[in-house]
Amino acid sequence: MRHNARMDDIVKQAMAKWPQVPACYGWLGLDARGRWYLRDEATQAAGPFPQSRGALITHEKLIAFIHRNYEPDEAGQWFFQNGPQRVFVELESAPLVWRVEDDFSVVAHTGRSATVRECVLDESGRLYLACDLETGQTLSADSEKWAAAPHSQPALPKSGRPPSFGIVHSLDILQAAQAVELGLWTPQELRQAELPARYGYVLSPLARHLGQTQACTTP
Repeated sequence: MRHNARMDDIVKQAMAKWPQVPACYGWLGLDARGRWYLRDEATQAAGPFPQSRGALITHEKLIAFIHRNYEPDEAGQWFFQNGPQRVFVELESAPLVWRVEDDFSVVAHTGRSATVRECVLDESGRLYLACDLETGQTLSADSEKWAAAPHSQPALPKSGRPPSFGIVHSLDILQAAQAVELGLWTPQELRQAELPARYGYVLSPLARHLGQTQACTTP
């Protein structure tokens, strides 16, 4: 099985050694500014993310570790591969948060540079970008399945990589507006509720998991 080329070797080794470790749901959240939150049982019981956020992660090495081992499965559920265990991520807005540089280049909150393919504006004025991430990345087997699966989005680029969708960081809206004014990006208007299906991501893997579990146990 192939994985994200940035994934730590120790993580790959743990996955090979313990391939049947159950996945974890609801314990990690990503907000619209690219910040990570740990969500214990009490936090989860208090409500869904982001209404009940949890503890903000500030440890720089832990954040970097999460970033290197963060990718989607075949259903568009994004997860952090923590050793042999997948920790699925609850999303406030989108799986990635884009920072816009002075030259209008784009970098994900994970540190990976990207090339803009599409620009989207929702009904609340939030701006999103669908991008091709930097080259030199190897798709995991699940990401390859995602790329081959039918979605309502435009065709994939020749690289075969699925587009990476994210929201523009609120601190960079003025810079993004300049890119639009200069004609570098042309926003298309879509409702926020349409975005997960169109761009193939799941906001709440926990809710999806619970729904599937209930469906399986209903007589």
